[in-house]
Amino acid sequence: MSKGGKSDQEEGEENMAAWLLGLNTLKIQPFKLPPLGPHDVRVGMKAVGICGSDVHFSRLADYVVKEPMVIGHECAGIIEETGSEVKDLVPGDRVALEPGISCWRCDLCKEGRYNLCPDMKFFGLPPFHGSLARQIVHPAYLCFKLPDNVSLEEGALCEPLSVAVHACRRGNISPETNVLVMGAGPIGLVTLLAARAFGAPRIVNVDVDGNRLSVAKELGADGVVQVSTNMQDIPKEVETICNVMGAKVDVSFDCAGLSKTMSTALSVTRAGGKVCLVGLGDNEMTVPLTPAAARYLFQ
Repeated sequence: MSKGGKSDQEEGEENMAAWLLGLNTLKIQPFKLPPLGPHDVRVGMKAVGICGSDVHFSRLADYVVKEPMVIGHECAGIIEETGSEVKDLVPGDRVALEPGISCWRCDLCKEGRYNLCPDMKFFGLPPFHGSLARQIVHPAYLCFKLPDNVSLEEGALCEPLSVAVHACRRGNISPETNVLVMGAGPIGLVTLLAARAFGAPRIVNVDVDGNRLSVAKELGADGVVQVSTNMQDIPKEVETICNVMGAKVDVSFDCAGLSKTMSTALSVTRAGGKVCLVGLGDNEMTVPLTPAAARYLFQ
């Protein structure tokens, strides 16, 4: 038996998970765990977020759900059992989980860009099962202990927060950078918070939903602009965004990933600025590439 805890068989507890069986069809049913390897841990799931990608399945970009699968990837839990070679985690530790298992052998992994690994095994991304289960088995090195002052629910939000932090790093956000965030959903809101933490002096949020914009305002947005879904409104909305910003837009984050949001971002960002695509909405976009290239928005 692995050190630190009883096995499932000894406890007699059946592991259950939320399976996506079809369009808008979710069912709780048994989920068999893989064997616990020497470098693995068994984690009791305590908090799992529902991402937009979970909601948009059975198709997201080029990923298609072709058979029943367990969803979920934003997660945190408590270590219940450790493999024989695990040294830095013990049962009872509260952890946040990195949902992607890369190969660590390909050129991209060796460059430190493991998120681009072509052999990535990612929770809840077809054909790999996710973490919306009673228990999961995961590599110990991808489980990170949570400080006592961070709740398990906050731990589950480390994954979407990491998206925003990565975006701000790529955008080189600093105290000299005015930021526009297109979209005020969960990713747009954490991008707002991350940009503020990176020192952005002025941040404006844009969305079609007034309620979401109210939340953005509560979280510290310096200005908000409610827009439409009509492409014809872009010129007028760009003017409004510029007025609300009260300065040039240095970096725009498109956290929706739609033709209209990307077109707006490309139009409103200053020449020589940056536009970062963060959200994955439309699989294909129609955007003004030539004018944007002429203004040096592509690096």
